[in-house]
Amino acid sequence: MQSLVAFLRGLGAARLAAMVAVTAALIGFFAFVIMRVTTPQMTTLFTDLSVDDSSAIIKDLERQAIPFELRNEGAVIMVPKDKVTRLRMKLAENNLPKGGGVGYEIFDKSDALGTTSFVQNINHMRALEGELARTIRAIDRIQAARVHLVLPERPLFSREKPEPSASIVVRVRGALEPQQIRAIRHVVASAVNGLKPQRVSIVDEGGQLLADGATSEAENAIGDDRRNAFEKRMRKQVEDIVSSVVGQGRARVQLSADFDYNKVTQTSDKFDPEGRVLRSSQTREESSATAENNGQVTVNNELPGQQRNDGTAAAREQSKKSEETNNYEISRTTKTEVTEAGRVNRVSVAVLVDGIYAKNDKGEMVYQDRTKEQLDRIASLVRSAIGFDQKRGDQVEVVNLRFAEPPSVPAVVEPAGLLGMFQFTKDDVMYVIELGVMMLLGLVVLFMVIRPLVKRILAAEAIPALTEAGTMALADGARAGEAGGAPGQPLLPPGSTAASLIDVAQVQGQVHAQAVHRVGELAERNPNETASIVRQWLSEEAQPA
Repeated sequence: MQSLVAFLRGLGAARLAAMVAVTAALIGFFAFVIMRVTTPQMTTLFTDLSVDDSSAIIKDLERQAIPFELRNEGAVIMVPKDKVTRLRMKLAENNLPKGGGVGYEIFDKSDALGTTSFVQNINHMRALEGELARTIRAIDRIQAARVHLVLPERPLFSREKPEPSASIVVRVRGALEPQQIRAIRHVVASAVNGLKPQRVSIVDEGGQLLADGATSEAENAIGDDRRNAFEKRMRKQVEDIVSSVVGQGRARVQLSADFDYNKVTQTSDKFDPEGRVLRSSQTREESSATAENNGQVTVNNELPGQQRNDGTAAAREQSKKSEETNNYEISRTTKTEVTEAGRVNRVSVAVLVDGIYAKNDKGEMVYQDRTKEQLDRIASLVRSAIGFDQKRGDQVEVVNLRFAEPPSVPAVVEPAGLLGMFQFTKDDVMYVIELGVMMLLGLVVLFMVIRPLVKRILAAEAIPALTEAGTMALADGARAGEAGGAPGQPLLPPGSTAASLIDVAQVQGQVHAQAVHRVGELAERNPNETASIVRQWLSEEAQPA
């Protein structure tokens, strides 16, 4: 302990403070490195969480003693990467996250016996609104949604029933497309009995009205979507077939379609005179006969069955008539045609293609126009792709012009590399780089800070012993000189302890300034002994290191 105390005192306050500061810095640095290495890699568990869902998930994670991090004011929860899949399945068993609304699970723990019909109807509406909000949140770009339904009851003694309506407030990421807005309206209308899509209003978080329920607007929007979808599909077909000929990105296609949104109903009757069918047939025959009685009118003659007294046959007059009536039906065909809205009246296509770039004798890229035969072939392909119909006035134009930007040489991307070989992700690569940087800093601190500090501490331990040994040697030499020793006789015999220590200090070149100062003072006081020591050093043979 005395030697340790003497060593610490010999270092001085400044050196001791520097050593303490360096030691504390090293401990802190290595503690940081160890914590970073041992800390598990965190990844996202859920995003865009409500306050209720976030608190419920945090309670579950704390119960399982799983480390987690909160970001974006609790809307994002980070957990260790190796546990994220298991946690998602575990939380799904507990119906987490619920999405900030109440669904049909409201009936799981309700007491049906002691609940009135009014409460049941309110719970049913809450559940329906919550389920619709969850469905809407499943659509891309929608962060949150709230649904309000109005389901009026038919008043007593009323023939007409009020129509239900719905209002939706959404918080979106960016902007919703028109087809997404219509999809939301139809989803809600299909889920509620008697609700029409035109009775659904949608508002975003900024108060902008996305759908106001105007019928004409909805019909026009549907027509525009059909036209846009048709134009997009035909444009893609033309671009694919032209790009395969002139090269990717060396063609520009513009297509315009004229649609007829009128609904037409046509009814026509066609008669076939050759297709006769007998409907009814009627035959009528008549016959009559008259006899002469010479104008004698007697009672006997008029009685039936009486024989004439004269015994002669009277002359008779007979007539016969036959009539036949046939009714025929002529076959008739009735045809009714209903042409729905959205007929294509006319299609116009404009195709702009770039020329050919080839190298000349000097190796320079030279532009060349395409031949008329090539342009005619491209036009034929475009006509076939769009279903060209000259009767309806379709038009196709293919023009060859030089583009402002020359074709760029595509960079060759190797599909299989180090990342593909080992299946490393970007996060894994960044984690390995971070570990490498920390190890490099640790080696720099080890060789640039710790190693010089250890050398200085060892040198500081050798200096007091060297100083003490040199002082004792010089004192012995001084006493020997005073006792009458010869001036040329060496004061320190070869191989002595003091000589060896001085030789080591000289070879290493690390003699402390304080020891040098003390040796100088002794040399000034005893010049003869100092000269003898120097001559002894010069006469000694150099020893191998």
